[in-house]
Amino acid sequence: MTSSHSPLAFAFGILGNIVSFIVFLAPVPTFYRVYKKKSTEGFQSIPYIFALFSATIWIYYASLKSDEMLLITINGFGCVIETIYIAMYITYAPKKARVNTLRLLLLVNFGGFCLILFLSHFLTQGPTRVKVLGWVCVAFSVSVFAAPLSIMRLVIRTKSVEFMPFSLSFFLTLSAIMWLFYGLLLKDLYVAAPNILGFSFGVVQMILYAAYRNKKTVLVDEEKVPEHKTADDFVKQINITVLPSPKAQVQVKEEAVSPARADSSDESSDDHEQNVHDQQREHVPQPCHVDAQGADLISKQVPALVQCEV
Repeated sequence: MTSSHSPLAFAFGILGNIVSFIVFLAPVPTFYRVYKKKSTEGFQSIPYIFALFSATIWIYYASLKSDEMLLITINGFGCVIETIYIAMYITYAPKKARVNTLRLLLLVNFGGFCLILFLSHFLTQGPTRVKVLGWVCVAFSVSVFAAPLSIMRLVIRTKSVEFMPFSLSFFLTLSAIMWLFYGLLLKDLYVAAPNILGFSFGVVQMILYAAYRNKKTVLVDEEKVPEHKTADDFVKQINITVLPSPKAQVQVKEEAVSPARADSSDESSDDHEQNVHDQQREHVPQPCHVDAQGADLISKQVPALVQCEV
């Protein structure tokens, strides 16, 4: 460690390493679930691929300077942990996702890094090379810090913080603060600049969390069955409606007979009863048509509309 590190800068560098270490370990529960279920469950590998690339570029940048050892330590750990994440993803991902991940990994982390290494080595030298690499690091760090914009838009749209854990937002903000002061104390613009944006986004995320943490979004407004009716009563009601007894059918048909015809001669009455009997024998109950709009008997939601032909 050179004399350019003041005790305060060194302290912020150590704190930055500790907090960033926690941030790098944040996806561990996710990948533990992937390991237990042997499935990636639709997770994307893109964030981990670009995190690995960013850590690699920062190591290259820090290696060109004599006072950035603390950047090498934390980004070295980042390279190791991100490689483990990507390896687990490739192991348990479906075939198509696995192939896409390998292609992106070769394109970005191998092809992209080799291209930057080649261009910076042959086209620049000395302080110019450090500046070029510094701006490359800034560009990728800004893209990483800008990634939560989609999450913040989702929080505002759904009024729910389900997909934005407070702990992760807090540690990302704290990490940005540590590295911001570390860069300012070392007068390293390339370290300090992207963390200004990271700090700003972190504060906005925590404000959104405070605003929407107690709000729940109801996606479907479902009507409830009256309180005096239970689920069992409702089941009985449907059973009676859907499965009418033969006796009930006869009563319905008999009630439909006109009074005038009932007062007619005995011969007409006998003929009528014979016709009713024939119609009943030839009648085949039609299936019930059920118009169910997400009916849930257990939670006593709105009953399905049952139409039966008898």
